Amino acid sequence: MSHVRDSLESLKARIAGLERACAGESGGEPAGRARTGHAGIDAALGGGLMRARLHEIFAFEADDAGCATGFVAALALRLGGTLVWLREGEAEKRGGQLHAPGLVEIGLSPAQVILGTLPDALAVLRAAADVTRCGDVGVAVVELWRDPRAFDLTASRRLALAAEASGVTVIALRIAATPAPSAAQTRWQVAAAPSLPMEANAPGYPAWAIELLRQRGRPAGGAWRVEWNCEQACLAEALLVGGAGTGGAAALSGAVLPLSAGRPARAAALGFRRAG
Repeated sequence: MSHVRDSLESLKARIAGLERACAGESGGEPAGRARTGHAGIDAALGGGLMRARLHEIFAFEADDAGCATGFVAALALRLGGTLVWLREGEAEKRGGQLHAPGLVEIGLSPAQVILGTLPDALAVLRAAADVTRCGDVGVAVVELWRDPRAFDLTASRRLALAAEASGVTVIALRIAATPAPSAAQTRWQVAAAPSLPMEANAPGYPAWAIELLRQRGRPAGGAWRVEWNCEQACLAEALLVGGAGTGGAAALSGAVLPLSAGRPARAAALGFRRAG
């Protein structure tokens, strides 16, 4: 009976993955891809970010951890589904806890986010292997600090194969790390960019300078300055600060997703679920 039950669960996971991969067809998205909303980026990706694949996001510098976190949250929202965010303890110690109000500002619902903090990279990868095999998960974020030996080419290959089998999209968020060979479908580098103020000098949209470093099966390269349109929940071309039509406006704070460095992120108050 246990063998039959396991087979049924495996079949359900595969069906859920296929349904997610094809869900974009009715909404105008290419099958198996999630549009970012930015025409140039979507064209470079062949229609959008591939679902059921492993993607790598590198913070340009350690101080860019906050903006890279915001960019990952934005991609997770575009991909849809339940988000499981697994963090190495060192990443939380160095950069602070995830800022729950910032995730809400991006557009993520507390009901769809599960946070897990684990003691080291090996524990994160073991948990990620289990999460990635769960067809009910939409996106799994694997946040690692520096270049742990546990996350080598073999480990990335395991995650990539599990993602393809289950339909779960895996995003490896790399902080203070150096790009190395991996099985990732795409590799990105993200840095903070200034944002334009809104009316009454209110802080502007989150903005990033991003570069596509690598892409399997398609040309790599391409750099964009983008912002997150909170109303439409999509990436858009960012106007240059002080450029035409800006009136020489100076950049305001609030260009990146904030992190709380030494205090709880009020996750419980906002309804985020924490595991581990």
